[in-house]
Amino acid sequence: MRMKQLMASMIVGASAAMAFTTVAAADMTGAGATFPYPIYAKWAESYKAATGNGLNYASVGSGAGIKQIKAKTVDFGASDKPLKAEELDEAGLMQFPAIMGGVVTIVNLDGITPGQMKLTGQVVGDIFLGKITKWNDPAIAALNPGVKLPAEDITVVHRADSSGTSFLFTDFLSKTNAEFKTKVGADAAVKWPTGVGGKGNEGVAANVQRIKGAIGYVEWAYAKKNKMSHTQLKNKDGVFLQPDDENFKAAAANAEWTKTPGFGVVLTDQPGKASWPITGVSYILMHKQQADAAKGKEVIKFFDWAFANGDKSAIELDFVPMPDTVVKQVQASWKQNLKDASGKSLY
Repeated sequence: MRMKQLMASMIVGASAAMAFTTVAAADMTGAGATFPYPIYAKWAESYKAATGNGLNYASVGSGAGIKQIKAKTVDFGASDKPLKAEELDEAGLMQFPAIMGGVVTIVNLDGITPGQMKLTGQVVGDIFLGKITKWNDPAIAALNPGVKLPAEDITVVHRADSSGTSFLFTDFLSKTNAEFKTKVGADAAVKWPTGVGGKGNEGVAANVQRIKGAIGYVEWAYAKKNKMSHTQLKNKDGVFLQPDDENFKAAAANAEWTKTPGFGVVLTDQPGKASWPITGVSYILMHKQQADAAKGKEVIKFFDWAFANGDKSAIELDFVPMPDTVVKQVQASWKQNLKDASGKSLY
């Protein structure tokens, strides 16, 4: 009995393959992007300690999160691919940004240290198109003089599920490699010309770690926590960068949040010498009219609390908190858009 009570009170973050097994009736439920999972789990733990209210978040990918919120099986969805105004209106949804971070390329190569290898969007695009198949290809060697590159096959690892991380990655490649844009394009789910799939950041990381010569992409906080070997990337201004919080902030510095419907800003390939080229925003999706006003209010309270109290945790986990000016705009959007069944504002 004591164990059952303990399980019912725990806040447990779900991985792509696992969700809560026991959820208290009053707990909020959310599902979607794997990209922000580490910070949502940390916020949920701290919020539970501060308020006694729990969050059950299933890290199942942006595509699944969008489907679940549209089907009203969760209180909120999370996606790293912003929905366009037409899709939001059709589904009766509103969206707002919750956190920012970066996507990185990871490799499994003997003798190559984390952050040592340099790559460009053009070259990465050619690798994921299956045009560059060896690690000592002249195009890679030209970017890495003095680096001993192995003459082994490249194995591409990509997401097998519909993923906001894939959207950010393919959007960057589409902006930097014309052939990739034509043949593959930018979306949460694409038809990959080559490679093996993995579900969630976990699946991609596991395959890259297992296969010598592999290359994949995951969010930075996940790569750093698991000590994976990332690469440098060349940004729009021609600068090779290491991923870090300051470079993510730089990419977001000129974002025009209010001029974009639903705050749907895409931060890939932004100008600026310090801008990390695959920076992304994680969005929360909620129904404008809340059938369960109490649950709707609790979701808003959670994110309001996170905006006010969660910056330190976000920075520790290598995410970038939303700027105060954007938070105020989000709060105004809550007041305007989120209503109970009688039309009364929930915020």
